[in-house]
Amino acid sequence: MALWELVLLAVGLSMDAFAVAAADGLCCKNLSRRWTAGIGLCFGLMQGIMPLLGYALGSMFLDIISTFDHYIALILLGFIGIRMLIEAWRQDPEQSETHMTLRLLLVQGVATAIDALAVGVSFAALHSFSIFSAAALIACVTFALSAAGVLIGKRYGIMLGRKAQILGGLLLIGIGVKIFVTHMFF
Repeated sequence: MALWELVLLAVGLSMDAFAVAAADGLCCKNLSRRWTAGIGLCFGLMQGIMPLLGYALGSMFLDIISTFDHYIALILLGFIGIRMLIEAWRQDPEQSETHMTLRLLLVQGVATAIDALAVGVSFAALHSFSIFSAAALIACVTFALSAAGVLIGKRYGIMLGRKAQILGGLLLIGIGVKIFVTHMFF
């Protein structure tokens, strides 16, 4: 696999993480620089670890993993998105922001990195392939795009107010549905 192909793959894998990070920035106005870096780090690490795990599992488990990975992503992202929508309608407009927690961050990190597990399994079929270099590149690209996503979301979240939380919830649900539909029908 050529380097340019690996970079395109890393960008493609990181798009879900970017979108979720942007939704976090939209909905969690109180995110500090530490949280921004933490979100990027968590998503980057998850995207880097999953191909390693997939590679270790090997191609013999590809059928099992690919049968349910889209269900997990749909359930996790759908649950988080629905929770955000409920909070947006329940709270006063002044308190309509979601607060980032470590638990929420980890759930988002796993949900957005499940596809990378299947990619890692497919890497096992390639000969003379450096899985560690590939995983490191994927992790770095995801870190950078996720941190940028938070910053973009924060900038536009301030202008949108309560609507940002609704938009973020709908975005998370949409990403979960997209992953599910893509795996089921394409």
